Amino acid sequence: MPHSDSPTRITVISASMGAGHDGAATELTRHLTATGFLVDRHDFLDLLPARVGKLLSGAYLRLLTWAPAGYQRLYAATEHERRPNPAVRALLRGAERRTLATVTPDTRAVVSTYPGASQVLGALRLRGRLAIPALTYLTDFSVHSLWVAPGIDAHLAAHAIPAAQAHEQGAAGVTVTGPMTDPRFTPADEDERRAARTRFGLPPDTPLALLVAGSWGVGPVREAAAEILGTGVALPVVVCGRNHALAERLRADGIAHVHGWVDDMPGLMHACDVLVQNAGGLTSLEALAGGLPVVSYRCIPGHGQTNAAALDEAGLAPWIREPDQLAPTLTELLHGPRGRAQREAGLALFTAVPGPVPAVKAMARGPLSATTIPPRRRPVAARPAVALDVSGLPTGAPADALAGVPSDALRSVPVEALHLPVAARFAARSRQARRRTVLMVAAVAATLSLGIGAPLAYAYGESPGHHFGALTHYLEDDDR
Repeated sequence: MPHSDSPTRITVISASMGAGHDGAATELTRHLTATGFLVDRHDFLDLLPARVGKLLSGAYLRLLTWAPAGYQRLYAATEHERRPNPAVRALLRGAERRTLATVTPDTRAVVSTYPGASQVLGALRLRGRLAIPALTYLTDFSVHSLWVAPGIDAHLAAHAIPAAQAHEQGAAGVTVTGPMTDPRFTPADEDERRAARTRFGLPPDTPLALLVAGSWGVGPVREAAAEILGTGVALPVVVCGRNHALAERLRADGIAHVHGWVDDMPGLMHACDVLVQNAGGLTSLEALAGGLPVVSYRCIPGHGQTNAAALDEAGLAPWIREPDQLAPTLTELLHGPRGRAQREAGLALFTAVPGPVPAVKAMARGPLSATTIPPRRRPVAARPAVALDVSGLPTGAPADALAGVPSDALRSVPVEALHLPVAARFAARSRQARRRTVLMVAAVAATLSLGIGAPLAYAYGESPGHHFGALTHYLEDDDR
């Protein structure tokens, strides 16, 4: 064990799948470094064998862009699966050696902000190959089953709703820690608002709706921009990320204020009055930290829709499902009490709990163990009561880990109180074998036709098709 005066080293593993996972990892790294930790950052896509990470990222983008309905089916087919399919398990096993290599002898904990990395870390913990705690920081407001990996010591959530969903999926050490964002995302006063509008060339007095679609600019953005403009309630200001073609099309559509990649997002949010988003990721949290009301509209499939449902249920962002609700909802958020209430709720999200650093600190300074015991997956009715420690420290953390934490911050929320409608929908569902077979065949055809190949075909059945046997064998043997 390192000397007590030595800085504690922590490994953070993210993935460059869009910007959300990396953004969370960046803020976690900044917060940990500010409190005296040494942090090593790694991209999980670089740890996958045979440069499959680049293929996987491209496959994800192609599905979202070319076949959103296919991605919706993929997501729904795997949303409540107990474990990844054999094909994806073989793929992840190929990353184990490189993942272990990121953990130096003086590392005291590993934190994942990407579900694939969590699956690898959990497997290593279960087999005793990783002797330090492994934690997952949930970057989404909804929890897909791939986020929950047996062997992970703690799952850290931004809010009670994703915490309850993770618990329903059998996650260990579920802890409500609150979110993290860049400290530049703060509410703007009138002078800052006026200066930001001048800087971005925006009209000084017109209500502005900031429309975002992630770093890749995916989803029906053109339709959303036209519909916001058509309401007459607000002028759309669109951020297209790295999608230059989308920016050109929007300008051709007559949208006056279109941006590509924006380095000063805090400033642009200061200039605007409401955020319209379609994925429920990091940008939504940044807007809430900046005091902007948030609305979900024309959401992308899969996590975009489940995140929208969770944010709506939390009272943090209404999910507009029909175009005729866009104008009245924007009006309420811009000019009515609903907007003020949502601003207050969003800001409170960042002050109620201290963030994930205390939880990571508690794990990193606790005793080492070669293995962990994962929770048994049982029906919710049979599961004993579990407490979620909303102070940011896992229940049962070592006593010395609590030093410096205010006593009034140590409080627990019974998990039964968090069984809200979204979480309740995570009850086990049976599926007909014939439907699964048809879905698998359709997925194989779709992924091959899109040039995606095997990495995403795991979603469609209990075992990979014979077309993927050679790849599975290769990935299992790679890097051994």
